[in-house]
Amino acid sequence: MKILFMGTPDYAAEALEALIQAGHEIVAAVTQPDKPKGRSKELQPPPVKVCAVKHGVPVMQPKRIKTPEAIAALRQYDVDVYVVAAFGQILSQEILDIPPYGSLNIHASLLPKYRGASPIQHVILAGEEKTGITIMQMDAGIDTGDMLYQMEIAISPEDTFETLHDKLAALGGKAITQALSLLEEGKLTPQKQKEELSCYAPLIGKEMGRIDFSLHAWAIERQIRAMTPWPSAFTSYQGKQLKVWKAAPAIGENTFAGKPGEVIGVDKNSIIVSTGKGALCIEEVQLEGKKRMSVHDFLLGVKVMPGQILG
Repeated sequence: MKILFMGTPDYAAEALEALIQAGHEIVAAVTQPDKPKGRSKELQPPPVKVCAVKHGVPVMQPKRIKTPEAIAALRQYDVDVYVVAAFGQILSQEILDIPPYGSLNIHASLLPKYRGASPIQHVILAGEEKTGITIMQMDAGIDTGDMLYQMEIAISPEDTFETLHDKLAALGGKAITQALSLLEEGKLTPQKQKEELSCYAPLIGKEMGRIDFSLHAWAIERQIRAMTPWPSAFTSYQGKQLKVWKAAPAIGENTFAGKPGEVIGVDKNSIIVSTGKGALCIEEVQLEGKKRMSVHDFLLGVKVMPGQILG
């Protein structure tokens, strides 16, 4: 099929690569403008642009996709379908309706659950056991269009946002190539989403990484995994930010005495902290101004005592 691809980050670039390898004709790639990065503020192209340029695909980078000029530019391309993955701008119905087959979105959840910008983090926060990819016919709503195709995977108890993101990026490439083959054959049947089963996954912000030790130890453990690597889960220790990269609920009877956030035990590999229910064994940390390290290495240079309070 002749495809115009819209996307920006690594998640989208992997789908674009899969479409190219499957033999589809990518007429153009639309992505966000280059952005300054690092101390030098040198402009860096988004991953989708890097992928497109590597394969000789023309690239559009409009600041606003809904301007008359951008829409006119889109209309110049003779395509069958738009494929969209984490583009980063809202598309108007006018844009969605340009290609004959409409616009398909590669959404990283099993719709109708977890509509919105951050489904991967939210499935971990919620303690879901599975997630997946939904290929959806886009409409003007936020992930409300008809579902065309789904593939699911299990969520590992060790999955972080980073690892689950990578799994879903690979799955998204497989799902969209299979869905397009079925679309060409007329074998896809649109399914309406059941509104009563829907939930929303709003954009993750930095403050969502702040640890509330009054919560259940298991909820905090999921928060840590969901916020790794960004924005990271964090608390404070002696006035400095302390990022928590890895932790596990303490195993055993729920007899841990202490206020939420209170250090109730320290051994060579972990700092044990009381929570609203149970206790949390912190195993990997990063103190402000220092590198990420195991608690074993952290304790070689920092003395942590029972009775101290985190947060």
